[in-house]
Formats: sequence, structure tokens, C-alpha cells
Amino acid sequence: MSWKAIGIFDSGIGGLTVLKELVKAMPQEDTLYLGDTARVPYGTKSPETVIRYAVEIASFLVKRDIKLLVVACNTASAVSLETLQERFPIPIVGVIEPGARRAAAVTRNGRVGVIGTEATIKSSAYTRAIKRVNPAIEVITRACPLFVPLAEEGWISNEVARLTAQSYLAGLKESGVDTLVLGCTHYPLLKEIIAEVMGEGIRLVDSAEETALTVAEILQGGGLLRPVAEKGNHHYFVTDVPAGFIRIGNGFLGGNLEDVHQVNLDEGTAPGGYHVQA
Repeated sequence: MSWKAIGIFDSGIGGLTVLKELVKAMPQEDTLYLGDTARVPYGTKSPETVIRYAVEIASFLVKRDIKLLVVACNTASAVSLETLQERFPIPIVGVIEPGARRAAAVTRNGRVGVIGTEATIKSSAYTRAIKRVNPAIEVITRACPLFVPLAEEGWISNEVARLTAQSYLAGLKESGVDTLVLGCTHYPLLKEIIAEVMGEGIRLVDSAEETALTVAEILQGGGLLRPVAEKGNHHYFVTDVPAGFIRIGNGFLGGNLEDVHQVNLDEGTAPGGYHVQA
């Protein structure tokens, strides 16, 4: 029997945090990952632009016969998930609902902070999702747009990252939240700095682990999980020169990202013989 892969996409390297949890939960599964590194960040772009990008990428991955798509980008999950689910005939999972469920479950004082890109925060997607679980929870949000370029550059533990985090997070720390949702898949790369700045007693919620559990449940329910004796293969596509993606991805995943191909989503063809249709 031929088993299909799980498709995953993000604006850049941030979705590797989700991929890592998917591989941990389901090591037998094949994955196809696309990082839209030529157009990162998504968080400063209009919803219409992000939806267009998301549809292009989903089309690319669906044509590779994936069985499920993970939108491993909070901005794209916030503004394009509904469009993607209407347009494509496979299960499509975002990262916001799983993260919101987790935050609502772990908060002790009912005050939850959410940090994300400008687009994610402006969409109020996390606030709505958390309040659907528990309307009594107070949600305090803060856009942290510079975190994405810091993560893409690999500046995750230096003084620039520390000062940026202090500037962004001071108000949230003072607001008395006991739980902080990392509402962008790039942000777990900065988790150590964020935890240091927020201080002890603040629980950080990374939606990646919850998203992986959701994907596993869907695949199991549909009889689509590969046998556990299998070993998954992982292929990566990027829309810009792969060097930076490989360097930071290797450091984060602790392995060799060998199968990385640069593709061009705009022109319909891609280097290396891949053909892309819009």
C-alpha cells in the first residue's frame, strides 16, 4: 500500500517547530514541508495577500498527493484557514485552536497573554478561540513583529533578542498573566529568552505539541496512520536560496536537512524539474 505524506507550510523556518513535534508524535509518517522564505514575514502583510500566498502553497502541496495539510503559521491560520478548508478536499489543521485549548486548560488565574505577529493579533483569532473554550478568561495581546526576523536570522539568544523581548514583554509581565501563548511558530525558537524575560511561574504555551496531537487523532480516526514499524522520510521546499534555512534548521532540528529544494511558486515552474501549477 502506498502511504501519502503530511504537508506542512509556514512563512519560513518557524513551522519546523511544528514539524519537530509531528515527527516526535508520528515518526513513521512522511512529511513535505514548504517554507515561503522569499516572502517572510507574513505578519505585516494584508489578509488578502496572506490568503493568496496560502492558496498557492496549498495547491503546490496538494498536487503532491498529501493526505492532510498543517498550516504551521499562526498568521495564515488566523486569516486563511477557512478559505483553504473550503477549497481543498483534505483535512486542514491550523495551529490556533490547539494552542487556545491548551492555554485555557493550564491557566490558574484566568489571565492569558498572547504574543504574535501584527496580523495574528489584529485578527483577534486567539482571543476568540480561547473565549470559546472559557468566556471568563481575560486575554491580553501584544504584537511582537521583530521576533520573526530575529528567528529567521538565528539571533535567538543574543543581546539584541534580549532587549527586544524586554521591550515587547514588559507590559504583559506587569499585567499579571500566568500563561503566555507563543502565537507564532517562530517564537518557540526564542523560548529561552522569552521565559527569562517573563520570569518564573509563567507557563509558556507552544501550540506545536497540541497541533501534533490533533493531527494524530484525525489520521487515526480516518485510518490514515502509517504502520508504526515504518520510518518516515522528510522533504523540504523553500522559495528562496536554501542556505539560511538549512543552517538554522540544522541547528534547531539537530540533524541534516539534506533534501531541500528551492521552488518558484509565481512562475509555475521550479528549479530541479518540479512543475507547479497555480
